[in-house]
Amino acid sequence: MNRTKPSDGPVVTVVGGGLAGSEAAYQIARRGVRVRLFEMRPQVMTPAHVSDRLGELVCSNSLGGDGGLSPAALLKAELRMAGSLVLEAAEAARVPGGQALVVDRERFAEAVTERLLAHPLVEVVREVVAEVPEPPAVIATGPLTAPPLAAALERLLGERALAFFDAASPVVFADSVDMTRAFWDSREGTGDYLNCPLTREEYERFVRELVAAEQHPLHEFEDVTFFEGCLPIEELARRGPRTPLFGPMRPVGLVDPATGRRPYAVVQLRRDNAAGSLLSLVGFQTNLRWGEQKRVFGLIPALAHAEYARYGVMHRNTYLRSPRFLDPDLSVRGRPGLWLAGQMTGVEGYVESAAGGLLAGINAVRWLRGQASLVLPADSMWGALMQYISRADPDHFQPMNTNFGLLPPAGRPGDDKRARRAAARERALAALAAALRQAGEEGDHERG
Repeated sequence: MNRTKPSDGPVVTVVGGGLAGSEAAYQIARRGVRVRLFEMRPQVMTPAHVSDRLGELVCSNSLGGDGGLSPAALLKAELRMAGSLVLEAAEAARVPGGQALVVDRERFAEAVTERLLAHPLVEVVREVVAEVPEPPAVIATGPLTAPPLAAALERLLGERALAFFDAASPVVFADSVDMTRAFWDSREGTGDYLNCPLTREEYERFVRELVAAEQHPLHEFEDVTFFEGCLPIEELARRGPRTPLFGPMRPVGLVDPATGRRPYAVVQLRRDNAAGSLLSLVGFQTNLRWGEQKRVFGLIPALAHAEYARYGVMHRNTYLRSPRFLDPDLSVRGRPGLWLAGQMTGVEGYVESAAGGLLAGINAVRWLRGQASLVLPADSMWGALMQYISRADPDHFQPMNTNFGLLPPAGRPGDDKRARRAAARERALAALAAALRQAGEEGDHERG
């Protein structure tokens, strides 16, 4: 139930209650500006969502690396500096995951939803938005944008949305896994992943059945383009029988205590909830029919009798050729008071989506107050990602995860990779801290 909101002052419309939209709405409200947040669920559900909660995670329960010198860890450090709601909620719902930020899905979505519903400047409206709202507005409807709004965006931007497909991994009940054929360990030595080893013979049989298994039909779509960062496991295997060994089934860094040797191949499972009663198959996004998932994944010895809490699903995602019409502050060129954010802009990943929402929310308030937009430094990971989606070649534009290749070179000639990354991280954090301080946008205090 929505609370009664103050009726005075301007209102920013935010469309989409996923990570980007939730982050944008929170950032606007915490700066003292009213927000009307539109979310079409539960009136209209998507093929991926299962609840009406804001910030629901649909593909994985991992928000990526959060330790060491990984690019994902750097982006998180930057967003924490700016006061990210998504990362605050993730910390509250965190479960063991090695150096990854892994969360209990339900607790995470509950935390996001509760924070927004409790804020006196946020009104949540459960309706489908069919037209581009009047400014000021942030559109962050994600890759599963309702067709009427997608069509309205196409008319406004004069650019047909591109399509790609995304897939989610299955989730099994932990007590149905054969623990005599599995062991807890991780490549970092933290022991947070359940590893299901396969011999060479078991692996080769698994791959043969995987590529031959029956899939859900995709006949309603003529152009099937998979995003490279989230390939279905069966598509990966079709690229070559050994390809999964260099991807999600790589055994490097693992020793099976039953044999004292490295397995030929391994399937990793990670906790999907805080209790550890649910486990998701890491990197096993799939479009196989549900019966085929049970049969083929049952060829993995530890999963021979596994029971599934959720089978893998595949759905159509759309994104826009953002470099044609988006500026680095995420405003739409020639359309004052309109910002786009999240996965629909061509970022890939939960935290990357939230990063766009955070910046769009900040800039919506700055626009209302007649202040210059915040443009992030290009040598920060956050800024480099925003530069990519607004400055890349639009004719060859594809969704992008956070990576060090987005940043200018760092370090001294002759430095090894670790030293270069350490230098890039130090430079990025210093540059972002200075930019936020200069703009008065530090994230350590409430202004609403």
